[in-house]
Amino acid sequence: MSEIKKGFDHEYKNWLREIKEKVKGAQIRAALSANREVILFYWDLGESINRKIKENAWGNKVIDQLSKDLSSEFPDTQGFSRTNLYYIKKFYEYFKELSDDLAIVPQTGGQLEKAIAHQSGAQTVPPIVPHIAGQLPWSHIKIILDKIKDHNEALFYINQTIENGWGRDILALQIKSGLFERSGKAVTNFKNTLPEHMSDLAQQTIKDPYRFDFMAMTKPYVERDIENQLIDNISKFLLELGKGFAFVGRQYHLEVGESDYYIDLLFYHIKLKCYVVIELKNTKFIPEYAGKLNFYLSAVDSYVKGSDDNPTIGILLCRDKNNIEAEFALRDIGKPMGVSEFEILEKLPENLRSSLPTVEEIETELQKQLEEK
Repeated sequence: MSEIKKGFDHEYKNWLREIKEKVKGAQIRAALSANREVILFYWDLGESINRKIKENAWGNKVIDQLSKDLSSEFPDTQGFSRTNLYYIKKFYEYFKELSDDLAIVPQTGGQLEKAIAHQSGAQTVPPIVPHIAGQLPWSHIKIILDKIKDHNEALFYINQTIENGWGRDILALQIKSGLFERSGKAVTNFKNTLPEHMSDLAQQTIKDPYRFDFMAMTKPYVERDIENQLIDNISKFLLELGKGFAFVGRQYHLEVGESDYYIDLLFYHIKLKCYVVIELKNTKFIPEYAGKLNFYLSAVDSYVKGSDDNPTIGILLCRDKNNIEAEFALRDIGKPMGVSEFEILEKLPENLRSSLPTVEEIETELQKQLEEK
């Protein structure tokens, strides 16, 4: 207790006693194992830590003392480390700023809870907290606290994680890839070619750019090489495309008139209830590409689409594009389509790679220089 300034002993002991009682109550109700109970308890504890520090001007060192006392009292209960208590405090401070208007999370399994009674009776919990408490593990919440400052972006990843069932590593990967900034950014004509309820969902479904970091290729390569690797890595490709895409076929054959045509990649989107044609172009976008894709969409609508399917959507994936050119090319086309760029992790050629030093060689040289100095 010597680290905490004098005069707070009585107040701190009373507060510690209250927290211990809450821990015991939570253990009785859920043994602190049910995710929902743990997260709601963390929210309550975070509010209590935040309030006591402000009321008594204790400073953050009190968290170190609290960690020691709680860990001593509950040695078999995880979550009372110094680091985790700081996360708990940050959790409260981060999510208390979310207003009801911002907490726009999907209503899964019934009405979103408006609020629950705060355990101390001091306030109600924002709707977002009990919602994520039942569906988002603490490890996921810590990733969001670490990596995302903007609340709208945080809500985006919360919604996506719940909807897609992402594990911790997938969530971290999607944040690293900048999914929030890429979603819904493609140039499309959906507003003019699809019903409103469908156009908004379709717009958010398409990204720009698509990042195919899971495949590394050495130049020169052609569109068929890209297509082959996408299919070889189909699970990762589907992850990048997003939830709802079901693979139908590659080089999908269509006979129109007396001619044969082959679609690069054909998918079906379960939520949109429509076929999706993807054409790969290992070049910069040119307006003529839109015309050919329009032809493919007409053919799929005529020969593949069922009577209860929605209109087929087309996606042109190009290495580069000018947004104004793409907008002009799609403006008067009657079929729904979008244009996005794609990125590939390019490997160095073998002859160049062999001339570069290895990591071990670099470390050896650095060590040698340090010893000489």
